[in-house]
Amino acid sequence: MDTRKLLAELVGTFVFFLVGLMSILSTKAFPGGPDLVVIAFGFGLGLFAAIQIAGAVSGGHFNPAVTIGALLDKRIDPINAVGYIIAQLIGGVGAAAFVLVMSNQAAVAGTRTHPGDGVSDLQALVIEAVFTAIFVAVILTVTKLDPGKAFVVIPLTLVVIHLALVPITGSSVNPARSIASAVIGGDLGSILIYIIGPVIGAVGGWAIFRALLDERAAA
Repeated sequence: MDTRKLLAELVGTFVFFLVGLMSILSTKAFPGGPDLVVIAFGFGLGLFAAIQIAGAVSGGHFNPAVTIGALLDKRIDPINAVGYIIAQLIGGVGAAAFVLVMSNQAAVAGTRTHPGDGVSDLQALVIEAVFTAIFVAVILTVTKLDPGKAFVVIPLTLVVIHLALVPITGSSVNPARSIASAVIGGDLGSILIYIIGPVIGAVGGWAIFRALLDERAAA
């Protein structure tokens, strides 16, 4: 197990989530502002910053669903995959804990993901699974066929996903992100949606990638 890669995943996830969570708090400090846009770009650009800091070391997963996709595609071995996921969880909880120290538990609870008004748990789970599949398929494809563009394509895809999902599911597509806010915020309600949905989506995204990948590129 490469400890430097694990540290990179921990630090990168911390940076990614910290920028995203703080962007949510910023919208609460200035009510009436463009909340959706701020949150979407907060997470997208947080991921961009994390990739710049740690992506070259670990590959820049920062998301258990991405690690599962990489594992299925044999880009990472099972031992390191488990290590990555643990590091991501620690990094995410660390980011939420920083927000707790700088504010309070209610503020952290306000960053958790949950279904929007009129959206059932089952609908939220299906939506999270579908959009995680899209996200993972994009990541696996761009890193395989055009890795030079990955640092732009992946964060922009996350921005678009957040623009689509924040009012509907809270937009997770990342179990570590939801677990961090739920654990430190002291509210585990609906957490299974954001674990099961993205895990199913990771498998689906990998299946889409393999089905569409040109045989010559796959060789």
